[in-house]
Amino acid sequence: MRATTRYRAAMVVGAAALLVGGPAWAAPQSAPHAAVAAAPSDSDLEAVRIDPDDAAPGGQTTLHAFVANLGPDTTGSPMTITVTLPRGTEATDPYFPEDCEASQNHRRVRCVFPAGLKSQRSATAQIPIRLDPELEFGVYKGTFTVHSPDDRNGQNNRVEFDIKVVEADPGL
Repeated sequence: MRATTRYRAAMVVGAAALLVGGPAWAAPQSAPHAAVAAAPSDSDLEAVRIDPDDAAPGGQTTLHAFVANLGPDTTGSPMTITVTLPRGTEATDPYFPEDCEASQNHRRVRCVFPAGLKSQRSATAQIPIRLDPELEFGVYKGTFTVHSPDDRNGQNNRVEFDIKVVEADPGL
């Protein structure tokens, strides 16, 4: 009687395994279309300060929001650079990359770069900036940040930059 019970139990397990995709002794299988999550990379993105060229009231300059991947891995997720401009300035087209998006008042610009920035490489968002014609001479501070789910060090993801408003060069 025991052999029959074992035989029936084996038949039930075997039939159930065949219904879900394989023999009872086979390793469990995942569904053929199951999504596989990418493992986070071990990357360290750093925002690097590069001040834009000086400009006169009413003039233009360009911010280079420079980000370096200190590694050791290539980024496995997209990264977002967000530029915040000081009062009296506004971002103007064309941006690089061209799909950057400006806020309604053009004082904040968001640029998304795809995954794949290799270790010891950099990426730069270029944001043209127009200065208000009534802007007084002096230094105006802006910021930019970089964010990625893979970034393991948030201490170096924000940097300030200076926009120096100077007298127009009479030779131009």
